[in-house]
Amino acid sequence: MTRSLENNETSALFTDFYELTMAQGYWKQRMDSPAVFDMFFRRQPFNGGFSIFAGLETLLDALVHFTFSESDVAYLAEQGIFEQGFLDYLKAFRFRGDLYAMTEGSVVFPNEPIVRIHANLIEAQIIEGLVLNHINFQSLIATKTARVWLASGKGHIMEFGLRRAQGPDGAMSASRAAYIGGASGTSNTLAGKLYGIPVQGTMAHSWIMSFPSELEAFNAYAELYPEKSIFLIDTYDTLNSGIKNAIEAGRGLVEKGFGFGVRLDSGDIQYLSTEVRKRLDEAGFPQALVSVSNELTEEIIETLVQQKAPINSWGVGTHMVTGGDEASFTGVYKLAARHNADGGALIPTMKFSDNPEKTTNPGVKNVWRLYDADGMARADILALEDEAVTPGEFRRYYHPSVDYRQFGFSPAKVEPLLTKRIESGRRVGPVPEPQQALKDARDVMQRQLQTLDSTYKRILNPHIYKVSITEALKALKLTFIEARLQ
Repeated sequence: MTRSLENNETSALFTDFYELTMAQGYWKQRMDSPAVFDMFFRRQPFNGGFSIFAGLETLLDALVHFTFSESDVAYLAEQGIFEQGFLDYLKAFRFRGDLYAMTEGSVVFPNEPIVRIHANLIEAQIIEGLVLNHINFQSLIATKTARVWLASGKGHIMEFGLRRAQGPDGAMSASRAAYIGGASGTSNTLAGKLYGIPVQGTMAHSWIMSFPSELEAFNAYAELYPEKSIFLIDTYDTLNSGIKNAIEAGRGLVEKGFGFGVRLDSGDIQYLSTEVRKRLDEAGFPQALVSVSNELTEEIIETLVQQKAPINSWGVGTHMVTGGDEASFTGVYKLAARHNADGGALIPTMKFSDNPEKTTNPGVKNVWRLYDADGMARADILALEDEAVTPGEFRRYYHPSVDYRQFGFSPAKVEPLLTKRIESGRRVGPVPEPQQALKDARDVMQRQLQTLDSTYKRILNPHIYKVSITEALKALKLTFIEARLQ
């Protein structure tokens, strides 16, 4: 009998198996004391200069409903390695901790906590996979889309990658994340319903091939959808038939008071769009739109924009919803602090590695963004929880590698980036509707990108944004390093 996969994200089995074996170990050792974990990422995807934080709202919703059902516990019992007492513990499992996070849609940078978890050790361990799954994939896609959007000159981007996405859940997450990253609409009808994303679509080559002639196919479509007619003109011959028939069908629409457009899905986009635009203008239709698709990337789009290709909108699928040549977002989840066995104050922890970039920053940390007098973001600062970063105060900040690199700055404005989103297992404040949450995240993305200098937003060879640590955090980190060297 096939098991149902419904509600798989709210099943606490949506975790790596080793989390459960460790959890039983903690339970047996009576090590279920409070701990703090950071979720951060190690490098910018696509060799870019920024990333977009996405997936928070879907994570929060899943986290507050994350439980082991009776069938989940029965499945674990079948594995033969879990004690009955631990299985009874799991029956009552809920996430009852606190979660701090940056605002969804935020511009984020490597090595800074974008999510911080305060919970007992078992709870914090079991939710690791859920946290990383939601944040990593959606942040990857939102970042990719933001790069496409910027490359187009903040143009009209249509996401239609459903058929190339990694399964149904991947398609839904990708549509949501792409909208945060700047896409104007989606072809994914279910995503449109659930998230309020504008749905868009024209016609396929099969529609045109189903009619005796291309012109009849265009006329039939125009009759059905006079207000939304975009003719696909490359089924047979773009310049010798497609654009000619589109102009003839479009003429009838314009005479009735409607507009129209054309779409190119193959060939030399720069050459064909220029020729098509020329013929539309010569025919008296300067308002007719030219839309293009066909394996577009941000690099291709940027080149076409630089060549002044007369394109009004961009349809991007495969490379947007899969991440293209970047397989994953490098988000990780690491222990930052734990309690003593006697339940005293939190003790900072630090992971070491032969690879310096994998050595973590210890302790409970906040993240502050520093702005100059023009309102531009200049640096993100990791500070210990009890430290304040004050506008107008000149301070020195240090490279996280605790080497000689440092800089001094007196910010005109400072902004704390981590906010409590869950307290004792419950959402903090009013819970926004999914559609409103998505619009808010998109607005955050657009506003924050405006505060980022253009050098950080270059598609190729961007400037590296400063993520630095305070003197106090540097001193704490050095105590760990010096102790290890003894």
